[in-house]
Amino acid sequence: MSRNIIAQLRAQKKQFNTTENKLIDYVIRETNLAGESTIQELSLGSGVSTATISRFAKKVGFDSFRDFSVALASTPVSTTSDFFGEITDEDDTAAIGQKVFAGATNALNATINNLTPALLDDASHYLIQAKRVGFFGIGGSSIVAFNAYHKFLRTPLDVIAHPDYDIQLMQAVKLDADDAAVVISHSGRNKDTLLIAQKLKENGVKVIAITSFADSPLSKIADLVLLSLAEEINFRSESMSSLIAQITIIDTLFTIVGSQLSKNTQNVVDTMRNVIEETRSH
Repeated sequence: MSRNIIAQLRAQKKQFNTTENKLIDYVIRETNLAGESTIQELSLGSGVSTATISRFAKKVGFDSFRDFSVALASTPVSTTSDFFGEITDEDDTAAIGQKVFAGATNALNATINNLTPALLDDASHYLIQAKRVGFFGIGGSSIVAFNAYHKFLRTPLDVIAHPDYDIQLMQAVKLDADDAAVVISHSGRNKDTLLIAQKLKENGVKVIAITSFADSPLSKIADLVLLSLAEEINFRSESMSSLIAQITIIDTLFTIVGSQLSKNTQNVVDTMRNVIEETRSH
């Protein structure tokens, strides 16, 4: 899973300033050329100063311009176009359906291309080593948090979650340094979510953030960030496709944890299956 920097830039475009967007537009339009350019050549082509380019490379998660350039050079050409089809007034039902499904597919592709085995291994390690794991999210993210809770109940992990914000906040302050938390927020800027994350951090809890913006306040609080990437299009917030990517990240973590705790997980699954079966008529 190599990092797809173009997908990340397109998904996070609106968080950057005008000058940075000028650089992003050039890099997206001329990816191959940008990947082969020196910082001086990239500055000349984009009309952005070398100092800004250097700062930008670090802002998007690279140690140096060289690392940023290598990532550009390794980006497949196909990722630079047709990322999402725009929905227009002329689109019929079939076209809208195709574009919505394409958006979900591309969000998943963009997300997996920016996850690394090391990130997933670290996240699963946090979860497995924790005495208790809390899942937190508000609004649309609460769907992802409760989905995670529902899945991880099938593992040996001791998990908590709740749809009510006040109860989430109370749960957060009861966790400590022996615990871990997964905090989900598309924007990473919701004040209520940030308060939960801050309380978790104050208590020494290992915080895994699932968000779409690497430079968000939530990302800065978290010990580890898993990016869910999706690009905004007409009539449909990027958060819709981002939610699909977030749920798939949860599914991936659940599968990794389940495979590493295979025997114990199977025992839990069998017990739950038997109990649920008793609720069904035959």
